[in-house]
Amino acid sequence: RALKGKEKMLGKTHPSTLMTVNNIAIVYKNGLNNYEKAEELYQRALEGNEAQLGKDHEETKKCAKNLALCLAQAGEKLKLR
Repeated sequence: RALKGKEKMLGKTHPSTLMTVNNIAIVYKNGLNNYEKAEELYQRALEGNEAQLGKDHEETKKCAKNLALCLAQAGEKLKLR
């Protein structure tokens, strides 16, 4: 609900909305072990932040790091299966 509210009030590409997307991705990855959904959300946050803030902005770099960690951890999970 928080994401839908921010999207409605601020738009889907507003930095605050994208921060919420990133935070929800963290929940999917760490809390629910749903790496596929987390990757999708991290990618959305990264692309939006790159477009809105630029590649060198701290939030963009944080999203890139989170996406990279997600992909690495998802790969480790696949190896264990």
